[in-house]
Amino acid sequence: MSMTRTRAGAVALAAAGLLFILYPATRPWEDETTMAGATAAMGSTAWVASHLFAMIGFILLPLGLLTLPDAMRAGQGGPLARAAAVTTWIGAGLTLPYYGAEDFGLHAIATRVADGQPIDLLDLAETVRFQPVAATTFGLGLITLAVGAVMAAVAIWRSGVLPRYSGIPLAAGFVLFLPQFFTPPAARITHGVLVGIGCAWVALTLWRTAPRTS
Repeated sequence: MSMTRTRAGAVALAAAGLLFILYPATRPWEDETTMAGATAAMGSTAWVASHLFAMIGFILLPLGLLTLPDAMRAGQGGPLARAAAVTTWIGAGLTLPYYGAEDFGLHAIATRVADGQPIDLLDLAETVRFQPVAATTFGLGLITLAVGAVMAAVAIWRSGVLPRYSGIPLAAGFVLFLPQFFTPPAARITHGVLVGIGCAWVALTLWRTAPRTS
């Protein structure tokens, strides 16, 4: 049972990693400071799909980390790994509402603009993105996700049975998740690859360790 659960967690993390790569790679990178660019980007199906990739990734991340303690039964770090999973779950919960507004809300508005309705998309997009409660919960969510990823990396380091460095790329990726929003598209795509590698490395570690903990 433990082997099945741990490998299911590995699959969840691997899938999350792929989705975090696809998120910036498929996102339309138009000039969103102009009405034409914002309408083209936010009104596209790629906008909806790319942000949905990220949202599913946020859901799968804590599900994968929930199985991390199973791989640590012979070593230390289990309690911290469980705390990491709970922390990332809270972080995902705080982050997802903002992504929903960004994805579905801005897409709906941009679609109306594309249909010719006289709507100031730039003003509404700024209002949606910087509404105080929304922006605060979004920031807190990403910070909480970063804390959870760092806790997972520390738990892996202390476990004594898992490769020490395997959690570091994951922690680095989520520590940089909030700052990367202020970087150019190429940097954001690179960041997606970093998060993907981080998820994949922990997933591989779980998959390889599962038979020894069954």
